[in-house]
Amino acid sequence: QVQLVESGGGLVQAGGSLRLSCVASGRYNMGWFRQAPGKEREFVAGIMGTGASPRYADSVKGRFTISRDNAKNTVYLQMNNLKPEDAAVYYCAAGPRYSSIPESYDYWGQGTQVTVSS
Repeated sequence: QVQLVESGGGLVQAGGSLRLSCVASGRYNMGWFRQAPGKEREFVAGIMGTGASPRYADSVKGRFTISRDNAKNTVYLQMNNLKPEDAAVYYCAAGPRYSSIPESYDYWGQGTQVTVSS
C-alpha cells in the first residue's frame, strides 16, 4: 500500500510563501491538487517520477514550483506570491500515470490546509 504524507500547510498573508512537502513510500508520478469549499478538486502541478516534465495549472504558473528529491522520496510544492484564491486543502497524489486528471491517480494523501489572508 502506497502511503503519502503531506506537510507544510498553514496560514499566510497574501503575497507570502509556503512550501508543501509530500513523502511517498516509493517513486511515482506525482501531482498536487487542491480543493476549496464548494468547489471541485483541481489540478495544481505535476511531475514525473524521473523529475521530468513538470506541468502547472495556468492559475499558478510563474508562482508555484514543483520539484522532487528522489533520494528522500519527497515531492515539494513551493508556493510564492500566494493569493486569497489559492486557499484550499492541498493534496498530493501518486500513480503510474501522469495526468492532470484526479481520476488518473491511485493514491492520495490526507491533505494539508492552506489559508491565505488578504
